[in-house]
Amino acid sequence: MKKTWQLWIIGFIVAALLATDILPMFAQAEEAAVTAVPAIASTERAAPILVAQEQQRPRKRKTLMDLLFGNEEEQRREEAPVVEAPAVVKPKAASLPPARPAVEKAVGATRLAVFGDSMAVDLAKALARLYAEDPNLVIIPQGVGSSGFVRPDFFDWNKTIGEAIAANSFDIAVVIIGINDRQTMKIDGTSYKALAPEWSAEYSARVSSFVTQLRNANKPTIWIGLPPMEAPSYAKAINQINEMQKLAAFSGAAEFLDIYERFATEEGKYSSHGPDLNGNRVRMRKDDGIHFSAAGADKLAFYLSQTLKLYYRGGGTVGIEVADPLLGTDAQLMVRPPYQGLGQIRLLEVAGAVISLTHARRRAADLVTAGAVELAPVAFDTNLLIQAPVGRVDAFGVGKLPEAEQVNSGGR
Repeated sequence: MKKTWQLWIIGFIVAALLATDILPMFAQAEEAAVTAVPAIASTERAAPILVAQEQQRPRKRKTLMDLLFGNEEEQRREEAPVVEAPAVVKPKAASLPPARPAVEKAVGATRLAVFGDSMAVDLAKALARLYAEDPNLVIIPQGVGSSGFVRPDFFDWNKTIGEAIAANSFDIAVVIIGINDRQTMKIDGTSYKALAPEWSAEYSARVSSFVTQLRNANKPTIWIGLPPMEAPSYAKAINQINEMQKLAAFSGAAEFLDIYERFATEEGKYSSHGPDLNGNRVRMRKDDGIHFSAAGADKLAFYLSQTLKLYYRGGGTVGIEVADPLLGTDAQLMVRPPYQGLGQIRLLEVAGAVISLTHARRRAADLVTAGAVELAPVAFDTNLLIQAPVGRVDAFGVGKLPEAEQVNSGGR
C-alpha cells in the first residue's frame, strides 16, 4: 500500500512536468496561426506596434519552476510599456499672407511708368507692392519681355515712347533695359556684331534719341543701370552697354541710378544672395543669373524710391518740378552740361551755386552803384574752367603753360 502511494506521487510529478512542457507548445502554435492570418481585419482596429526588438525575440518555454516561482524576464516584458509608432502628420500647405486692402488712387495721382524689358516687368510689380497704400502714386507697367534697342523690328522703343508722350499717359518715366541687347544689329542692311564700333555708335544714338524725347517733353526720367551678371563674357558685354546708357542718360538730363555695387560682392563681382530690406541674407537673383528675385526687386524698388523723392514727395500734391540749383544766380545763363549729382559739383562751386561756409562771395552786381543797367546775356564757355595755368590750384594737372613759357619752349 505504501509503494502504491509513492507511485501515485511520482506519477503526479511526471504528469505535471509533461504538462508544463507540452501546453506552451500548443499555445505558441495557436499564436503563430493567428498571426499568419492576413491583416485585413486589422484595419478595423489598429493594434499598438511593439518595439521591433521585442517582436523578433523568441519566447522562452515555461518550466515548472516558472509556474511555481515566476520568470523575472517575462515579468519585465509584461511591465514594459507598449511603444506605439509615431503619428505621421502631413504638413499643411503654407498659406499666403493676406492681401493688402486695395487703396483707391486719387484722381490727380502722379503716374509713374516703368519702361524696359523683363527686368522692368519685375520692377513694376515691386513698385506696386511698395506704393500699394499710397493713393497719390499710380504705377503703370510698360515693360516688354525680350525687347531692347537692337531689334526695332521686334519692338521699337523710340516709336513707343513717342506715342506714349503724345498720349500724355504718364508723368514720370523709369527705365531699365539692356539685357537683350548683346546681339547683332542691322544698320542700313549691314549686320554688325555686338559692341563693334559701328554697333556702339548706333546703339548710343538710339538710346540718346529715347532720352531726348523725354527731355523735350519735360518728363522727369530716372534711368536705372544694370546690375552684375553671372556669366563672365555676358557680364563684360553688359557692363559696356551700361556705360553707353549712362553717357546717354547724362547727355539727356536724365537721372542715372547706378545699382551695380548694391548687388555686387566686396570685390565687385556677381552675387546671387545678399541682405534684404530687413537685413536678412536671402536670394537676390533668379537661377538664370540675370533677373531679380522678388526680394531683389523689392530692394531695387526701395533704392529707386529714394531717387524718386527728387520728383515725387507724396502727400496731396502731385505737381512735378525739377529744381535747377543755378536758377536765379549769375550762372543761370552760362552754357553748361545738365546738372547731374556729384559729377557737376566742381562746376557748381565755380559757378557760385555752392557757397563756402567760411567765405561769403560778393557778386559783381552788388558793386554797381550807377543805377540799374540792363546787360545783354553773355554765354560762358565751360572750356575756360579747365584751361587754368600751371601752378594754379584748379589746374588739376592739365593746365596750360603761361604764354612766356610757351614761347621759350617753342624756341628750344
